[in-house]
Amino acid sequence: MTDSITTRVKEIAAQLSRRGEKLCTAESCTGGLIAKTLTDLAGSSDWFDRGFVTYSNAAKTDMLSVPESVIETYGAVSEAVVNAMVTGALKHSAADYAIAVTGVAGPGGGSEEKPVGTVWVGIGSKQQVVARKYVFSGDRGEVREATLDTALRSLGNILKVG
Repeated sequence: MTDSITTRVKEIAAQLSRRGEKLCTAESCTGGLIAKTLTDLAGSSDWFDRGFVTYSNAAKTDMLSVPESVIETYGAVSEAVVNAMVTGALKHSAADYAIAVTGVAGPGGGSEEKPVGTVWVGIGSKQQVVARKYVFSGDRGEVREATLDTALRSLGNILKVG
């Protein structure tokens, strides 16, 4: 973990702890990397509730209640699905905030409409979900690291920690 990521996680942890709030994750293309990075910090059980690794469409439906019709209509890599992932993660946890990510990490799986590196990051609470599409460059590892960094930055912006 880079120093900037470690610093960001510590800032997020401090803000959530001060507020007495908890966080959960719902990850597809990162396969649990965000949850792992957050829980690398000692004491994370004070503010981290749980992580969902929902790599398959069936997992998104089973674990997060993402409607099959939404996946069929918009595709797994879409704003509609990442929004439903955030909502489902919050519904199936004791968290106040959720990070959700879905994308095409590569090297295969891309299309003209959704090339390799296309990732949707969603951050939300029960009051609001903010989702944004990114197209990262690089290999599979670099796309996943960029997704991690972006997700943590996005959460930090929402929490106003950096």
